[in-house]
Amino acid sequence: MSNHFKIICALTMALMSCGENKEEKKPAAPVVENYKTMQLAHRSISGNVQLPGVMQPFQFVQLFPKINGFVRSVTVDRGSVVRQGQVLITLEAPEIEQQVAAAKLKYTQVQATYITSKDRYRRLLVTSKTPGTVSPYDLEAAASKMQGDSATAQGEYANFRAQESYRSYLTITAPFDGVITERNLHPGALAGPGAQNAKPMLVLQQLSKLRLVVDIPEQYASQVKDGDKVRYKTNALPGQEFTGFVSRSSQSLSNNYRSETIEIDVLNTDNKFKPGMYAEVVLPTSGSANAFIVPKSAVVVTTEKKYVIAVENNTAKWVDVSEGNQTNDSTEIFCNMRNGDEVIVNAGYQVKDGQKVR
Repeated sequence: MSNHFKIICALTMALMSCGENKEEKKPAAPVVENYKTMQLAHRSISGNVQLPGVMQPFQFVQLFPKINGFVRSVTVDRGSVVRQGQVLITLEAPEIEQQVAAAKLKYTQVQATYITSKDRYRRLLVTSKTPGTVSPYDLEAAASKMQGDSATAQGEYANFRAQESYRSYLTITAPFDGVITERNLHPGALAGPGAQNAKPMLVLQQLSKLRLVVDIPEQYASQVKDGDKVRYKTNALPGQEFTGFVSRSSQSLSNNYRSETIEIDVLNTDNKFKPGMYAEVVLPTSGSANAFIVPKSAVVVTTEKKYVIAVENNTAKWVDVSEGNQTNDSTEIFCNMRNGDEVIVNAGYQVKDGQKVR
C-alpha cells in the first residue's frame, strides 16, 4: 500500500471521528404552563398579633447600706407591707456619732470667734466716727478679721451638716409604698458597702401597680402605638381575659433581638397578679400602606431567601420579598415592584428564573 493511500485513509478516519464526537445540543427548558397570575395592588392586612409578656413591679429597689455599721433593728420581714418614709432598718456606728459631736463642737467654737470679731469691728466702727480715735488700718484689719472668721464659721457649719447627713444614713426608710419581697440580714450583723457578698439588705417592690412588658418584633413595631387597646390573659388565671392600653414604648429597637419594648400599666389593687407572671398579649396591628397582599402560595421560601415569581413578557423573574402581617391564607409582602405587576399565584421551585411561561 502506497504512502499516499495511507494518508488519505488516516484523514478520512479522523474526519469521521470528529463528526461522531460533536456534542449534542441541550434541549431548551420546557415552557411552563397551567399557572395562575394576579396583579399587585397596594393594600394592608389589619388584624392582631399574639405575643408573650411578663409582669414586672412598677417600682423596684434594692436597699444597700451607704456606710458601715452594725444592724440595731429590722422592723420588717419578707411580705411586710410598708409605706413611704417608714423606718425599715436602724444601724449603729459609734464613730459616726463621735464625728458629728466633734464637728458640732468645732462649729460652736469658730462661731463664737466670729461673733467676737464681729462685735469688735462694730465697736471700732462706732468709735472711728470721732476723728483721731481709731486709725484706718486698725478698722480695715478688724473688718478683714471679721470676714475671715465668718468664712471659717460657714465652712465648719457645712462640715457639721455633712456629718449629720452621714448619721442619717444609719436609718433606712422606704422610698415608696410597697411590699418587702426579700430580706438578707438580721440584728447584730455588720452591714456596709460590699458586705455580705453585695446582697441587698432588703428588696422593696410596688405591687399595687405593675408593668406588663412586651417585646414587639421589628416588623410590627411601627404598627403599635401608645394608647392602643390590648387584651391579655395569664396561665395562672385560666378562663379570664383582661384589657389595658399601651402606656409607653422604648421608641427604639434592641440590637440583640431586633424588637421594641412596650409597657401596659396594670392596676393590681386586689393582688390578683404577681411579678414574674407570664401573659399572652393580643396587640392590634394596622398593617403597612406600602405592602402588597398575595396568597401564601405565591411566596416561595428557601433556606436562603423568600421570593415571588413575577411575569414580564412571558418570562419568569424571581423577585426577593420580605413578609409582614399574615392571615390564614394571605400575607403582606414588601418588594421592588409596582401596582399592576403580575406574579404567579401557584408558584413553586419548578419555575426557574428566566424561564418562558405561557
